[in-house]
Amino acid sequence: MRTLLAGNWKMNGLRASLSEIRALGRAFADAAPSGDVVICPPATLVAEAVRAAEGTRIAIGGQNCHAKPSGAFTGELAAEMLRDAGATYVILGHSERRQYNGETDAIVAEKVLAAKRADLTAILCVGESERERDAGKAVSVVTRQLAASIPDGVSPSDLVVAYEPVWAIGAGRTPTLPQIEEIHRAARAALVKRFGAGAAAIRILYGGSVKPDNAAEILAAAEVNGALVGGASLKAGDFLAIIRNAPKA
Repeated sequence: MRTLLAGNWKMNGLRASLSEIRALGRAFADAAPSGDVVICPPATLVAEAVRAAEGTRIAIGGQNCHAKPSGAFTGELAAEMLRDAGATYVILGHSERRQYNGETDAIVAEKVLAAKRADLTAILCVGESERERDAGKAVSVVTRQLAASIPDGVSPSDLVVAYEPVWAIGAGRTPTLPQIEEIHRAARAALVKRFGAGAAAIRILYGGSVKPDNAAEILAAAEVNGALVGGASLKAGDFLAIIRNAPKA
C-alpha cells in the first residue's frame, strides 16, 4: 500500500505561501516521493494551489465542504466547487470542526457522501479527547465515530481515515507507539467489520504533532499508512523531511 502524506494548512497561508508548493514540486522532480502527497490549503488558495502543483506529484485538497451541492448557504463551499477548482481530496470531521463548529458524526457522514458525489476522496478524521483517553475510552470513541461518520453508499475507494488524538494536536505531544498502534488496529478492525476484505485498501493516517524528528518512527508503526500533518506542512523543507521518512511502497 502506498503511503499518503497530507498537509493541512488550516487557517494559514496567503498567495506568497504557494512558493512552498512550488518548492516541493521542484524537490520531487529531482527525487520522486515514495508515496502520495496532498496539500490542503485554505479555500482561497485551492485553485491557485492546483496551478502551482500542475505537472508535479502533488494533489490538492480542501479542508471542509457543505453537504448540499448548492443553495442559500452563505459562506459555505460545496464539494462540487472544490472539485471544479481542481481539488481531489477533502478533509472532513477534523476535531477542530467538531469542537468549534459543532459538527456531529451525522453531519460528517452527510459531508462524506457529498465528497463521493463530487468525486473527491474524503479524509475522514476521528479521535479522542484527553478526558476520553484518561477514562479508557479511546478505542470505543474512535470506533463509534467511524461507524457513525461513514454513510451507506460509500466504498473503500472513497475513503482515507485519519486518526488524530485531539489532545496531541498542536500541543507538541505524541502518543506512544503502542497507543498509536492500538487505535490503528482497532480502526482497521472496525473498517473490516464495515467493508469486509475491501477495507484493506483504506489508508489509515496518523495525525497529531507529526514532525521531521518523529515521522520515521510513527510511519513505521503497524497499520499506519501515512500522516495528516499540520504545522510542519507549512514549510516545504519540514514537510519534505517528513515525506522522505515514509516507507517505500
